[in-house]
Amino acid sequence: MKETPALALQRLSHVYVNDKGASLAVEGIDLSVAQGEFVSLVGPSGCGKTTLLSLLAGLFPPTMGNVWLGGERVSGPSPKVGYMLQQDFLFPWRSIRDNAAIGLEINGTKNRTTMAAVDGWLAELGLDDAGHRYPHELSGGMRQRVALARTLVTEPEVLLLDEPFSALDLHIKLQLEDLVVQTLRKLGKTAVLVTHDLAEAAAMSDRVIVLGRNPGHIRKEITVPAEIRDADPMTARKLPGFQPLFEELWAELDAVEPGGDSHE
Repeated sequence: MKETPALALQRLSHVYVNDKGASLAVEGIDLSVAQGEFVSLVGPSGCGKTTLLSLLAGLFPPTMGNVWLGGERVSGPSPKVGYMLQQDFLFPWRSIRDNAAIGLEINGTKNRTTMAAVDGWLAELGLDDAGHRYPHELSGGMRQRVALARTLVTEPEVLLLDEPFSALDLHIKLQLEDLVVQTLRKLGKTAVLVTHDLAEAAAMSDRVIVLGRNPGHIRKEITVPAEIRDADPMTARKLPGFQPLFEELWAELDAVEPGGDSHE
């Protein structure tokens, strides 16, 4: 019996309408993401990467087609989906511990047990001494760890990651890539990452979806070789097969014709 995908997009198209008229952002997208799989979406500006992530999150309905989460049709945002963005959006007046608990408050599940889970996640992510501190006291990398703890403590089944490392220095970025991949593997979580960084996509993913534009569509699906897939991202970059994989992704992106409107 075939396992139900964690996420699926079925014959999906989306049109943006504004005072200048209508614009087809993505068209005819069919994509399934298996339970526990890590998939990256890459492509030029205007190919609809962030549109697809927003549709997966249920932030708005597609113009045509369906979005499925664990076999159920998505009709709006769900606590089963965690969303981590480039900006950490921590509230400056709240302690790190209280920032990490915001999702619990929104879901109405904040109690002594779940706050113990907050403390556990902060410790797991190297922030065990930071719970009483405030966002302005932390580095960018530490703030993103808080954002990750905030996302994981609500126990989502799926994580959507919208360029969460792009504003960080390379050294911190690589550390967080490793931390995220190891954490999600340990939990068996499903993840979809949007990134402009082809090396990041190659190092973190089981599969990379290359999108074209005018309108956004799936140009190619590339399965990451097992030896790269099984390594942590830092190690993966040093393996013999990594450079050919990167060059394959680069060639696909390089072949996408320039031009087109951005709806990212």
